[in-house]
Amino acid sequence: QVQLVESGGDLVQAGGSLRLSCAASGTIFRVNAMGWYRQAPGKQRELVASITSGGSTNYADSVKGRFTISRDNAKNTVFLQMNSLKPEDTAVYYCNAYVWYRSFVGNDFWGQGTQVTVSS
Repeated sequence: QVQLVESGGDLVQAGGSLRLSCAASGTIFRVNAMGWYRQAPGKQRELVASITSGGSTNYADSVKGRFTISRDNAKNTVFLQMNSLKPEDTAVYYCNAYVWYRSFVGNDFWGQGTQVTVSS
């Protein structure tokens, strides 16, 4: 069993910064791609940023230049540094990871979500 536990969500004023963390634990052979998604009320869940095990990154256009994704492979942890936050960034942020729990056998896992609220 694999668990993803997020932390760092909070209420912040527009223009402020937050740093989200997500740690994977349990039966882990290898953590492959990791990412952050978000879902605002009444909207579909969308990809915010992703990072491969080798460090290649991908960002949604709406967060490019403001958010930075990084990871610590030794600790199976992914981070999302969010700067210049806007009210439209308000959402529940979910951590996602593709985890091998045996050699070449894996699955997609999700965290429970952490609330980010940006006030204007």
